[in-house]
Amino acid sequence: MLTGKWWTIIFIATGFAVFYLLFPYQTKSNEMEKNYTMIEETKLDTATFGSGCFWCTEAIFERLKGVMKVTSGYSGGNVPNPGYEAVCTGKTGHAEVTQILYDPNVITFVELLEVFWKTHDPTTLNRQGNDVGTQYRSVIFFHNDEQKKLAEEYKLKLNEAKIFDNQIVTEISPFKKFYPEGDYHQNYYEKNPDQGYCSFVITPKVEKFKKVFKEKLKAEYK
Repeated sequence: MLTGKWWTIIFIATGFAVFYLLFPYQTKSNEMEKNYTMIEETKLDTATFGSGCFWCTEAIFERLKGVMKVTSGYSGGNVPNPGYEAVCTGKTGHAEVTQILYDPNVITFVELLEVFWKTHDPTTLNRQGNDVGTQYRSVIFFHNDEQKKLAEEYKLKLNEAKIFDNQIVTEISPFKKFYPEGDYHQNYYEKNPDQGYCSFVITPKVEKFKKVFKEKLKAEYK
């Protein structure tokens, strides 16, 4: 008869055998999951827009179906790693922008352009409302030739149709580098809806946007 000691040894040995049989499967499963995630991420595209204060732009685009992530930051200047205070001087050459990660199977770049041009004034040079300076310029930083072509064609179409009283002055330039801002400025409107600028400037803009683009809103923002 086997003693308790031998039963313990057999139990441990069996456990190790099962572990080594299952370990390759578990490793393979983890690798497949990792690869699947990487494949999913490669299907997303990036757009970089500047349309005044990035608090406003972020609040608009993060509400769109197909937009996976919106990050506020700076682009277009000649100073590396600029901070908010430096950019606000207007001397860095940077514009306040939002970097938009989106699924082109849900929302296209042209649809993003439509939202971009309909949610700010693209006819005022270096100004949006009371926000004045080159950092508030209307700008599209294209990531490839297709984005450049689509942006230029859309801008030309709007100017020819005289949709706005004045000519569109939106800058269309190649994307070079994006510098994300710190956590304080990310998702600012959602965290501070009662802050003065948010309640008096951003909220009316968001409400107008929701009425115009209600079919494109994520369910949680309807």
